[in-house]
Amino acid sequence: MRPAWVEVDLDAVRSNVRATLGVLRRSTQLMAVVKADGYGHGAVPVARAALEAGASWLGVALPEEALQLRAAGVEAPLLVFGYCSPEAVAEGAAQRVSFTVFSGESLRAVVEASRRSPVGVAVHLKVDTGMTRVGFTPEEVPEVADRIADAPGLHLEGVYTHFACADTDRTFTELQLQRFLEVVEVLRGRGHHVPFLHAANSAATFAVREAHLDLVRVGIALYGLPCGVPTPELHPAMRVVARAVQVRRVPEGTPVSYGASYRTTRPTTIVTVPVGYGDGIPRSLSNRGFAAVRGHRVPYAGAVCMDFLMLDAGDGEVAEGETVELLGPAVPAEELARRCGTIPYEIVTRIGPRLPRVYRGSSPQS
Repeated sequence: MRPAWVEVDLDAVRSNVRATLGVLRRSTQLMAVVKADGYGHGAVPVARAALEAGASWLGVALPEEALQLRAAGVEAPLLVFGYCSPEAVAEGAAQRVSFTVFSGESLRAVVEASRRSPVGVAVHLKVDTGMTRVGFTPEEVPEVADRIADAPGLHLEGVYTHFACADTDRTFTELQLQRFLEVVEVLRGRGHHVPFLHAANSAATFAVREAHLDLVRVGIALYGLPCGVPTPELHPAMRVVARAVQVRRVPEGTPVSYGASYRTTRPTTIVTVPVGYGDGIPRSLSNRGFAAVRGHRVPYAGAVCMDFLMLDAGDGEVAEGETVELLGPAVPAEELARRCGTIPYEIVTRIGPRLPRVYRGSSPQS
């Protein structure tokens, strides 16, 4: 096995699901968002752990992600957020996958698929209330809902929206929710019965109780990372570790890595670990990231390479073969994110498949 790996704590995932369920109304269900391979944690094991802890739904971005879960034997209700071709919709519908309608093209795809699907197609209608990404405007939604109702084989299973800044702007979030609920009332007035209304992402789940509705979509909180608002205690589920493959003592003035952007300012110990930007460590952390050795923080030395990065351990004791933490309790994703000008979502999601995943906490088969 490569001397670097990702540890995923499935008990942490279960704990985060239970903590989230604890703030919901009894009637509100939880959708565990496991797109992008479970934010880099592994979609299938995370999905199973979340369902075991009480999640009712799963959310993914792509039809391929949905089919991966079904192929693994995951049977829970499953919604695809992104665009799908008619062929992908027909294939997924046969496996009880639900699909999002957010544009004229996506509507055409599900209508075409419904004509070839003996079981019909369940759809969720996306309303753009202020995100300006995908979705029909509130003015367009009633006509689209009518078209869905008139199309043989289509079933309007849900209507939803997405908040743009639930973590930073309560006023705008409440405005989006108001717009959404007004659209829902119009739909009800036109005779549309919608089983599932949903709007809340992780931040809104904890900060905007009135947005809970029938279903909440929990992504980043599922993995124990901050969502920008106060939450119950959540536990990060990912730890990235590697073994030191070279430890050397070097004199003052020694250049380190490409471009010699780092030069030692004293005699020091340089530690090389076999992980780099090819594994998802941002190159922008060059000379500004840090790792943990024996519980102590040590800075990155020089540019992050594709397959290696170097650390300046000073006078600390380090042995070749020793475990170095690159992400985890001593190296929080949110702090690394701040240092390279991004968000924790990107830090964990970009940790690539070259690093094997090791699951702890009654690992489901994947």
